[in-house]
Amino acid sequence: MRRLQILPWLAAVAMAACVSVPTLAQDTLKLAVGAPGNWDTCIPEVGQRAGIFKKHGLALELLYTQGGGETMQAVISGSVQIGIAAGTAAVMGAFAKGAPVRILAAGTTGTGDLYWYVPAASPIRSFKDTDGKTIAYSTTGASTHTTALALIKHFGVSARPIATGAAAVTLTQAMSGQIDVGWASPPFGITQLDQGQIRIIARGSDAPTTRDQTVRVHIVNANALAQRKDVFDRFMRAYRESYEYLYSNPDGIKLYAQYGKVSEALAARIRDEFLPKPALQPDRVSGIAAITADAITYKVLASPLTDAELATLIQIPTPGP
Repeated sequence: MRRLQILPWLAAVAMAACVSVPTLAQDTLKLAVGAPGNWDTCIPEVGQRAGIFKKHGLALELLYTQGGGETMQAVISGSVQIGIAAGTAAVMGAFAKGAPVRILAAGTTGTGDLYWYVPAASPIRSFKDTDGKTIAYSTTGASTHTTALALIKHFGVSARPIATGAAAVTLTQAMSGQIDVGWASPPFGITQLDQGQIRIIARGSDAPTTRDQTVRVHIVNANALAQRKDVFDRFMRAYRESYEYLYSNPDGIKLYAQYGKVSEALAARIRDEFLPKPALQPDRVSGIAAITADAITYKVLASPLTDAELATLIQIPTPGP
């Protein structure tokens, strides 16, 4: 009899506990992402699909751009809080001019994933044959821009760089003859390469100065960072976890394959051949001196940033729990 009297009381306590504990609200972050579908920009999408960002109390809204230049402008204007894969040299140049932008994480170190190609029937056999030809890059200020300039300088040619937008759009222009040399990063163009429709005439890593540079970084609006630092710290914890998941969990390949609309075999090839794990480590911006020299050469930056300015610009949160 006594047990029957206690049960309603326990039920009432349980109901009160459920009512008194609020549901944890998620913080929403808007991201501008260059090169949709690429391995190097997939970590936020893969992490979101895997439930990692949700676990850290974050919901991501991903907006796609034609390249790093557009990505940076979206962050500077405040229309998004985070930009994925902006050209490092351009970010440094914008910061030097007073733009409210900070580096939140390293994006891609080295340029082995970028390549320049021609249609199979093109008379161009190598990058040295590009005098007077048009060479594609995505958007002004993107890593494709500075890398294309580095290739032109390295090979000593008088090619004319042209902004053509994202890799998929560029492929159409290259195949239709609107541009002489296209640019791409996997998975774009791999099918055409395998089928012999296009030929690679240069990789980004052919320009020695770019090999150890962190050519792309993930950036954050400085005002947003100052107001919501704890949120961006959580973003980076989730980002690091997603990065590890992408490279160490077999489901990472599966989620990327779904996102990039490629086979799992091609996803693994992209990872192993073009972007091994060290290329996407998020916690160190490498090759600052070389990036600075190139930025000044290509008139993206007027003079080197001071140590104090670099410390202000690079705001990578310290890894932690």
